[in-house]
Amino acid sequence: MYSYEPAKGHGLAHDPLNAIVGPRPIGWISSQAADGTLNLAPYSFFNLFNYRPPILAFSSVGLKDSAGNIAATKNFVWNLVTRPLAERMNLTCAAVAPEVDEFALAGLTPEPSARIATPRVAESPVAFECVLTQQMELLDRAGAGIGAFMTFGEVVMIHIAEHLIVDGAYDLAASRTILRAGRGGDYIEVEPRAFFAMPRPT
Repeated sequence: MYSYEPAKGHGLAHDPLNAIVGPRPIGWISSQAADGTLNLAPYSFFNLFNYRPPILAFSSVGLKDSAGNIAATKNFVWNLVTRPLAERMNLTCAAVAPEVDEFALAGLTPEPSARIATPRVAESPVAFECVLTQQMELLDRAGAGIGAFMTFGEVVMIHIAEHLIVDGAYDLAASRTILRAGRGGDYIEVEPRAFFAMPRPT
């Protein structure tokens, strides 16, 4: 076994943690500053945490523009990242000034949302409109803040491209969703051959 204490470093070319806990869904978060400036950024510390009401969350290492915007406006949108959108999503990773509109930077179209002020990505086949429920700094085992901020939102509207609803169910394989797979920039695309069924025990 290769064993190490995270506090002392892993000693490898790439941190294995974010590859082991993966692949991870991408939180492609659109937000809006109080002055109306649009922001779009991907987060790999992201997931869904409740069904009813639907609650999702993402963690920002540092109080980045997304978390700051959401604290001010109380809303945001999660946009699905698919293989055709991968390169444009990657452009929104760029460390740019707060006044830079990443929609424009990546050649994406802001589509007005139905229930909130922040727009969604028109090119994305799925989007969740969210209202902020909680925002907090994460703590270490000693109770000290670590400079990472968790943002939780309740999903108040869901948009799904009609071609992804097949026989009354969402067709994940057809969406060509991509997931983060660690290292410097590894991703995985969801494909039909990756699926298998396993009924739950009764």
